Amino acid sequence: MTNSSDTLAVAIDDKPRDFIREIIAVDIDSGRYNEIVTRFPPEPNGYLHIGHCKSMCLNFGVASEFHGRCHLRFDDTNPTKEEQEFMTAIEADVRWLGFDWGKHQYFASDNFEQLYNWAEYLITKNKAYVDDLTIEEMREYRGTLTEPGRDSPNRNRSVDENMGLFRAMRAGEFADGACVLRAKIDMASGNINLRDPVLYRIIRAHHPRTGDAWCIYPTYDYAHGQSDAIEGVTHSLCTLEFEDHRPLYDWLIENLPTPSRPRQYEFSRLNLSYTVLSKRRLTQLVLDGHVTGWDDPRMPTLAGLRRRGLPAAALRDFASRIGVTKSDSVVEMALLEHCVRDNLNKLALRRMAVLDPLKVVIENYPEGKSEELEALNNPENDADGTRMVSFGRELWIERDDFMEDPPKKFFRLAPGREVRLRYAYYLTCTEVIKDSSGNVTELRCNYDPATKSGGSPDGRKVKATLHWVSAEHAVAAEVRLYDNLFTAETPGAASGNMLDDINPDSMGILSNCQLEPALSETAIGDTVQFERQGYFAADPDSTPERPVFNRTIGLRDTWAKVQKNQG
Repeated sequence: MTNSSDTLAVAIDDKPRDFIREIIAVDIDSGRYNEIVTRFPPEPNGYLHIGHCKSMCLNFGVASEFHGRCHLRFDDTNPTKEEQEFMTAIEADVRWLGFDWGKHQYFASDNFEQLYNWAEYLITKNKAYVDDLTIEEMREYRGTLTEPGRDSPNRNRSVDENMGLFRAMRAGEFADGACVLRAKIDMASGNINLRDPVLYRIIRAHHPRTGDAWCIYPTYDYAHGQSDAIEGVTHSLCTLEFEDHRPLYDWLIENLPTPSRPRQYEFSRLNLSYTVLSKRRLTQLVLDGHVTGWDDPRMPTLAGLRRRGLPAAALRDFASRIGVTKSDSVVEMALLEHCVRDNLNKLALRRMAVLDPLKVVIENYPEGKSEELEALNNPENDADGTRMVSFGRELWIERDDFMEDPPKKFFRLAPGREVRLRYAYYLTCTEVIKDSSGNVTELRCNYDPATKSGGSPDGRKVKATLHWVSAEHAVAAEVRLYDNLFTAETPGAASGNMLDDINPDSMGILSNCQLEPALSETAIGDTVQFERQGYFAADPDSTPERPVFNRTIGLRDTWAKVQKNQG
């Protein structure tokens, strides 16, 4: 992996400026900073999702554009929810999306001793105290959005008493939840986050990095800003839900002897239609078995999107198109799909695959004969060249491409009708074979050998071109047809429960698909276009004997059509 400043650098003057880039440009021009340092700070309590993609592209992107650096930092302050599995998955996702933190990987847990010492510093300055109110009592004392809070009875403990109690907390002399360390700020503040927020709590849980060395852990609000300061972060970019936390972020920086003074800036988070992007809700989907795991192709996790076949470049393009603002809005799923199609249309190799096969026997084609026909690998890219596909007497076509009694506007195969076979010949249906129940099981046809490669010497035209696969050479495969996991644009909006809107048809499995042999060589994770069907990615469940493909996306671009009509 090369450095992101090399792989994704964009000339500053050539890139549209959003408000964050304007702030950074002013800071550079004024000489406030010599180097821009950002950070991407996931909590390792789940897999990254597409919302993190927006944050990742912003943090790594501006660092690259302004010739600075971006850190990858794990904010691992809650051992009850954090696992090494999540850390490993996050690293893989960041690299897959095209970013590299180089030597700048950090963990909040690296700073535990320093954070503890700074907590003692606050105690010595009479700006922190140990409180043993219960959770219910603390909530009652905190007040409401319209009523001020009340001071805890423990707020005026002496410095010596607070120091002794805090050290006893670290030594494990209290039970979990028995007491906490709180900052002493202002219980009457209009911002609830400043009403003596908790800085440390007692949690006896095994930490994935520090093991059992600690039984007290800093809160996210306390550890986050101080970790920024330790690392020399200049611009701490986060989503709008942290806007009300910024005064606390600043208070801690101002009241501690930190080595630097980072500043926090907020931007709107990504909201995507037909999707949930709450890590709590995604965890529920996994733990309750509504999906097969964090990398289920129906999940909006980067692991799930990668398994489904979405290209990393398309996600970066999507993040660029939606931009960076302070206004909350819902982005249409169709825009993401447009970015995916736009990318795959240029890069994906074309292949033929029959998902619901119907046998065709060409009666006037010699028995035992087969031939190789030249087919384009990608009409959008001449450099991809051609491949040879086998053609023979028996073929598979899509069942939907035949109707015995077709309506007026059905132009595909029907009794007595002629169509073109892609890269091959004109074909006419002469007989329909059915089983005892009246179901069509086979078609008998004739072909015109003078129409090889689709040309007709007498100039006659056909109205439909069908894809096909040679029955003799076909590779049997499983194809999984994925759709949105939810049927509602905003899952749970009507009932308050997202599970009420789960799509029962979000995954269909076709077990008897017939593919051209070249598809058996598709590398796991690579995405190809099944001609006339859509884009499909080779799944890790594939075996040499039986490939498995996931539908990435169909061919129809609703977003482009809407934009054209609006234009």
